[in-house]
Amino acid sequence: MDVAHSDAGVSAVAAAIAEPARTRMLYCLMDGHARTSTELAIVAEVSAPTASTHLARLKQQGLVKVHAQGKHRYYSLDGERVAAALEALKVVAGVPAQAFVPRTPPRLRAARTCYDHMAGGLAVALHGRFLEYGWLAPSGGGDDADAYEVTRPGADAFLALGIDLDAARAHRRRRFAYACLDWSERRPHLAGTLGAAFLDVALKRKWVTRDLDSRALGLTRSGRRELRSRFDLEFGD
Repeated sequence: MDVAHSDAGVSAVAAAIAEPARTRMLYCLMDGHARTSTELAIVAEVSAPTASTHLARLKQQGLVKVHAQGKHRYYSLDGERVAAALEALKVVAGVPAQAFVPRTPPRLRAARTCYDHMAGGLAVALHGRFLEYGWLAPSGGGDDADAYEVTRPGADAFLALGIDLDAARAHRRRRFAYACLDWSERRPHLAGTLGAAFLDVALKRKWVTRDLDSRALGLTRSGRRELRSRFDLEFGD
């Protein structure tokens, strides 16, 4: 083992963490929510160009990763190992975590459409259940690392919901299933043709209804019952 090289690597990572503005950025990301460079600039109390420089340094050291979505770039910690290291440092320092405070209007934050699929807190919660129940499994790598494939139990479950998986896969120019970063929750919801099919089922079964003048979705009484019985989720009043 090259001790000198190892020490140099540790020093480089420690130096990247130690700069106060970068430290504030990293601990801001400890709650698991992704943020833009503009948001992190505000947290770090630096200008936008300076924030970009700091984030490039953190990315170079493998401390953060960037997720491009449309015109926006979202930064998050680069895995559990980084969070564990920062958590250990925080325990020594005794610094309390700060919670992410969304500024999205409550109704839009709860449930809304994102193009042709469901977004918001409800969609994020459902995405979590799909993974917990083993209905979805990661299928991609590299540039397609956020992609999912439906497992055998998932195929049965989605079929029981009335979703035609073959039809969802038939769209050659569209992705089938992938994790889409939710802009209000900063956690993933299910996107792709599978996500669109699920929203279509939820609308047809009147689990949710569309607002006439916004992207908001209203959760119905029957929808709440279905969430409890099918997904063990309590959502809304």
